[in-house]
Amino acid sequence: MQMRAMELMIWSMSLGAIAAVAATRLADLAARPSLSLLRGATYHVIVFVFVLILSGVLAPTLRPDPHRLHVLQVLAGPLCVGLSTFWIRGWLGARQRDRLMSVGLRLSALALPLAAVAAFTLPRAQQLPAAAGLSLLGSGMMLWFAVRAWGMGDRLAPVMAAGCLLTLPAIAGLYAQAMHLHVGIAAQAVFAFCAALSNAFTGFVLWRRDRHEWKASREPGSSLLPLDPVTRVASGRAVVHRLIEALRRRQRTRRDGAVIAVLVFDVDRIAAQVGASGVHEMHIAIAGRIQRQVGVVNPVGRYWDRCFICLVETIDSPAWLRTLGLRVSSSLRRPIEVTGLGGERVEIRPDIGVGVVHLPPGRAEAEDVLHDAEHLAEAARGMRSRAAILNPATGYAVPVEQADLGPRGRPAKEIPHAALRRAAG
Repeated sequence: MQMRAMELMIWSMSLGAIAAVAATRLADLAARPSLSLLRGATYHVIVFVFVLILSGVLAPTLRPDPHRLHVLQVLAGPLCVGLSTFWIRGWLGARQRDRLMSVGLRLSALALPLAAVAAFTLPRAQQLPAAAGLSLLGSGMMLWFAVRAWGMGDRLAPVMAAGCLLTLPAIAGLYAQAMHLHVGIAAQAVFAFCAALSNAFTGFVLWRRDRHEWKASREPGSSLLPLDPVTRVASGRAVVHRLIEALRRRQRTRRDGAVIAVLVFDVDRIAAQVGASGVHEMHIAIAGRIQRQVGVVNPVGRYWDRCFICLVETIDSPAWLRTLGLRVSSSLRRPIEVTGLGGERVEIRPDIGVGVVHLPPGRAEAEDVLHDAEHLAEAARGMRSRAAILNPATGYAVPVEQADLGPRGRPAKEIPHAALRRAAG
């Protein structure tokens, strides 16, 4: 069935809008090559090819073999959605944020292409409807996980969710075109607009995330939160505000999380060696190392002049805190190179303590959490690993490697935050 001139114009305009976003991302990739930008540019190119194959624009221009075009149309949707689910796993920070999200998106990315190949075992008339169903199922899963990330505090997830929502009518309309169903001009215009707008929303989210990561790589410890004017890391007020928001969400989402406090001791000795400028360099390096260990989705800030706070929104299980605490402490104990008083580069070893506080589901006060985290960081100074946590079995501060947190995947016994102060007293 030949496309009418109006249909050709509608879908060509949609393809032009998608191509413009892809060209912008490719130009950005050429200016600042990175794996993240490459994935983003590839995503937009794949969306362009997907719409080109299914919309029918390809037929009147290149006149492809009908059998080959049919094969491409069956594979296009599941492959495009499968790659998108694989990449959205990283864009939503699923590995750091939620095990269910991470596993679900990974399995979807593997299952959709295999299911598309299996669709060729069906009668020819059922292959395109099966591919459409698979594509809609994968897109619906992405929408659900984007909404889930929104509930966990991801501020860009609502835009990603809007893009995933618009993908659903776009996929339905494109497969209706591929199956030569009778679709009115107005409906086709809506479907084409949804395809272009979904691509634009996703492109905006990717651009914001890439910009954040690029800024973080140039200014270690930087974030989208208000910055401390001296160290250029997130301000204490901003991190505390995020903590209060996270504690409110936790009552609704019932997710485990954590707060990490890092205290820097004996700063006067370091200041005498390298001066105030060297101390500021040390603070920036410490914040950057914490950020790399916990991931860019979790905010790191300077609570006061010798204390850094990190909020880990979600964790797989309390037992994971052992690994997290040891990873952060071992990273911070490595030498840091700063500028000395004479302008020369000097290696210093900061004297640090890391306190890890488990945030169980339910109600908790930000003041109690921060007090406990600081107390644990102070206690960690006398421990070999320099990382301390409250042992749920005893209520006392212990090295993280000795805490009885239970096996991975199982909840630990909940201890009220006030118990730490009673144990300390």
